[in-house]
Amino acid sequence: MAMTNTRVGAARLWARRTLIIAATTAGLAIPLAALRASAKEQPARLGSAPQGWHIAGSNPENYETGVDSQAKRNGFPIAYLKSKASATVGFGTLMQSFSASKYAGQRIRLSASVKSDEVSDWAGLWMRVDVNSRPFVIDNMANRSIKGSVDWREYQVVLDVPKDATNVAFGILLSKSGMVWLNNVRFEMVSTEVPVTAKPSFATPTPEDPVNLNFEN
Repeated sequence: MAMTNTRVGAARLWARRTLIIAATTAGLAIPLAALRASAKEQPARLGSAPQGWHIAGSNPENYETGVDSQAKRNGFPIAYLKSKASATVGFGTLMQSFSASKYAGQRIRLSASVKSDEVSDWAGLWMRVDVNSRPFVIDNMANRSIKGSVDWREYQVVLDVPKDATNVAFGILLSKSGMVWLNNVRFEMVSTEVPVTAKPSFATPTPEDPVNLNFEN
């Protein structure tokens, strides 16, 4: 019985995280430099998304975001994503996206410093590569997620961008309640010697001819 309960619990956890992967699909073409501007150039925007970023997710209305220019780290302001009292289900994400054309056929790495406070479920950096507006590969750190209260730490996500990729989206997500801070966001191309953190899971090759017309397989 204990083994059955453990398997059921694991299945439910995986299903919930799969829904988060599926739900993280909204994108907006915007520049990356929003969080890299100097403190003098970046005015405080408490209570609203940083310039070039927006809130999305399954329940974006349950979260709030902003930039605290008075709390600098690495020479830059700090952005935050915080749950409201109503955030008992679903997730929110602070995100942006851009064209993949410059990175087609390359391996890319998203790095950032993240701090968390009382994260009840989990949080993580995430990045997704799309082909023709459909998800091709995504890593949201579900297998190495941030939980509870963790001081500043560096995290990274590394993905391959196929030659026919059309869009790259990325951000930080927060499931259920808690708060995360984001700083020193970096995006770069890396060599194939740097291992990817996820492989394509949405890719389904299109057959050249019709298949299984008599439903025999």
